[in-house]
Amino acid sequence: MSKTRVILVDDHNLFREGLRMLLEAQGDFDVVGEASGAYEAVQEARKTRPDIVVMDITMEGNGLKATRQLLEILPGTRVIILTMHGSDDYFFGALEAGAMGYVVKGTTSAELVAALRAVARGEVYVHPSVAGYLVADYLTRVSSGEERESYTKLSAREQEVLSLIAQGYTNPEIAERLHISVYTVQTHRGHIMEKLNLHSRGELLKYAVRLGFLKSA
Repeated sequence: MSKTRVILVDDHNLFREGLRMLLEAQGDFDVVGEASGAYEAVQEARKTRPDIVVMDITMEGNGLKATRQLLEILPGTRVIILTMHGSDDYFFGALEAGAMGYVVKGTTSAELVAALRAVARGEVYVHPSVAGYLVADYLTRVSSGEERESYTKLSAREQEVLSLIAQGYTNPEIAERLHISVYTVQTHRGHIMEKLNLHSRGELLKYAVRLGFLKSA
């Protein structure tokens, strides 16, 4: 079985060293690179093409900016934010940037490993300490009727495609599962984004978590 290729991005050398030891001891991860800043992280990702990047936020160059740049270059790579910040601003900023996971430093090693494995499977992982922000945001939208109204704008097929997109399936995989063409999947995706007023992959993931297509931790 091939190992999940990981890059560690944090400006503390000792912290990265500890993460490397933890992950490589699991047997299913291969740490293929490290970086201490945003620019270096993007360059390292270009070179090694990892499956997952574990990214800090507050470091030279800004981790959220690096996440956006990295995903533009390598859209198949998945990013987990590992940070000391547990506020909703940082959390929603990470989702908007395209991160598939958000873990707060101070978590247990078992939780961090679980987060990486979940993201490797194409799932979204939200640390319990910040998952409440999603619930609060969802309840606000439900009480106003906004959530129900936006979702009911989608056709049955669009709802099906949205669910598969949110679960991490690629356009060709969705086409195969639904027995339609890739072009048709792309068309449905465009209609979904337009009807729901979504403009990025991060916004789509946030929406999908709220509706229960993806599970938080």
